[in-house]
Amino acid sequence: MKRQNVRTLSLVVCTFTYLLVGAAVFDALESDTESKRWEVLSDLREQLVKKYNITAEDYRVIEVVIIENKPHKAGPQWKFAGAFYFATVVLAMIGYGHSTPVTIGGKAFCMAYAMVGIPLGLVMFQSIGERLNKFASVVIRRAKTYMRCSRVEATEMNLMLATGLLSSAIITTGAAVFSRYEGWSYFDSFYYCFVTLTTIGFGDYVALQNDQALSEKPGYVALSLVFILFGLAVVAASINLLVLRFMTMNAEDVRREDTELQPASQHVLTLDGEVLAMNGKLLAGHAHAGAGDAPDADQVSVCSCTCLGPSSCAAASASGAAPAGCYQPCRPDQPLQPPPHASATKRASV
Repeated sequence: MKRQNVRTLSLVVCTFTYLLVGAAVFDALESDTESKRWEVLSDLREQLVKKYNITAEDYRVIEVVIIENKPHKAGPQWKFAGAFYFATVVLAMIGYGHSTPVTIGGKAFCMAYAMVGIPLGLVMFQSIGERLNKFASVVIRRAKTYMRCSRVEATEMNLMLATGLLSSAIITTGAAVFSRYEGWSYFDSFYYCFVTLTTIGFGDYVALQNDQALSEKPGYVALSLVFILFGLAVVAASINLLVLRFMTMNAEDVRREDTELQPASQHVLTLDGEVLAMNGKLLAGHAHAGAGDAPDADQVSVCSCTCLGPSSCAAASASGAAPAGCYQPCRPDQPLQPPPHASATKRASV
């Protein structure tokens, strides 16, 4: 089995194993808490219904009103600032779900906009990531030259370390900023930054959704957008390095297989347009005769030849004097004539 197939199968098995392990861990960590939260919410619901004498229908209406009103706490979601934030989230494939189009025209335009914007965003982030890797390689090379290292070229490991450090710096700095502006704990802010820059986008934590931030805090809006775009570019740089590393591994396997096949390809002989292996197995055939010469080609059989010049043998045969070491073409009305040296050898033995 080829190494690429083995690697692909190993990746599939490892991925599904990782999914099973993740499901087991999340089940152990979250299942009990979910049950307790549901019990608390159910008790609170019963208390509210009894205290205010609310019917089940009225309670469902209140739930819908509260859920629908939540996005509007940040102000108008579809004015230019909110619409620009939504367009950025769509292009970056984060998908918080904090606000969604409700009109048919808005949904149709969202699909068309995403079909064009997502590839455009991927290419842009990939290009910025490549430029960042180039800049990091220059900085690393100059730093190694200044420190008088024996090898001054930036390796893949150096670049991955540099982009990893830059990504960590962006996430930790962004967590501090969002913790201050949103009132979250630092851990929740760090969680929000990680979920955002990895484009997971659960939507449980969304910035710019409190205190009319979209309309009254333009600086904070700009800072959030810069954080998303620049952070995604840095993450794209890291992913670009990982993809290049994987492609390099595949190229090395292909080169290794080609090297292994070269000795086998050297043991191939070509005889009258037919490619023969050393064991005599026919690998390929090429008909040199035209359509009009097909009957003659069927009647002519070329026997084994010890000479190295089939063209010279053919010319000598046409003139009636075949040199020693060549068989004459065998025709149905003419028996096979062995080479002269074969007859001489037979007479000598008698």
